[in-house]
Amino acid sequence: MDKLGVSVSSFDCDIIRSAFVKSVIEKNIPEDQWRAAAALLIRDYAGSDEIETDLLEWIVRK
Repeated sequence: MDKLGVSVSSFDCDIIRSAFVKSVIEKNIPEDQWRAAAALLIRDYAGSDEIETDLLEWIVRK
């Protein structure tokens, strides 16, 4: 996933998704806030404010 100039490997994606799922469970994040929570994780992990939409959608899917 490198459309925006920030390289995120499939391994990185799995790490981010696992962190997201754990965060949702531990913090009891409502579903309507999942996209914002996932976006924050991606920004923090990738060190970029630009987020690939497909990656965000993959992370928040059930």
